[in-house]
This record gives sequence, structure tokens and C-alpha cells, in this order.
Amino acid sequence: MAAVIRVAMAPAAVPAVHRLGHVALRVADMERAKVFYQALGLQLTWNAPDWAYLQSPLTGDGVALLSSDYKAAGPHFAFHFENREAVDAVHAQLVASGHPVGDVHDHRDGTASFYLQDPEGNWLEMLYEPPAGIPSNQGGAAIPSLTPAASEQG
Repeated sequence: MAAVIRVAMAPAAVPAVHRLGHVALRVADMERAKVFYQALGLQLTWNAPDWAYLQSPLTGDGVALLSSDYKAAGPHFAFHFENREAVDAVHAQLVASGHPVGDVHDHRDGTASFYLQDPEGNWLEMLYEPPAGIPSNQGGAAIPSLTPAASEQG
């Protein structure tokens, strides 16, 4: 059972989650899953033998499809942050509170993140997504989030 988070920092010092950005699903048939989600209007942004990432072309919200060969993570949901420093700060705050977390690491798609479990055992990811969106390895333009940055909010 995961440890309960004890907030050691003042709430204002903890970076705010920018948005709930994606869910990751384990799939048995990658091609069938990609066809299904593309038929729902999602755009294939990243395609690799072990995982694929599809996004709404309107909002940038995504679905990650994980094959049985993908070992970096299992099914989870992800909170996205506006910058890498926010991910590092949340990581440091959780470590300081005694909550077990994985290391922050850079991904092949230009993002950076770490994984952890909430006190109920649900897996989640804390992820930095570049402001322009996740670069595509499919030749298309990145799809930026339509969620306004904190600096743009009134």
C-alpha cells in the first residue's frame, strides 16, 4: 500500500497541475486499437512498435496505447505541467513528504515525467509537455493544448 502524502510545503509553493492530459491503456492488438481511436477522430501523433499516442486535434488531450512489449509503464492517467521545473518541484515535494515515486526521466518524444501510485494504488504520471505540444514522428505538426497557460489566465 502506498504511503499517505504529507504536505510539507505551503500549498502556494506546490506547482499546480496544468491539466489532466492523457490516459494510457494496455492493448492486445495495436493496429486494431489505433484504427478504432482514429475512427473516433483522434490523430496519430507518435507511432512506435511498443506504443502509440493519439490526440484530439481540437484540444491536444491524448490516449496512449501500450503494447505488451512496452515496459516503462502500465495503464495510468497523467497530469500535465507547463514546464519541466514544475515536474521537478512536485517530485521533490513528494520525496520530501515520504511518498514513494520513480525517478524523473526524459522520454523519446520530448516530454519528461515520473510515475507514482496514489494512496489507493492507482498509477499516475506527472508529465512535462513542451508548450508547442508533443512532437510527431508521423510528419504532422504538434498539437498544442488549448488549456491556457497560468500566465494567460486572468
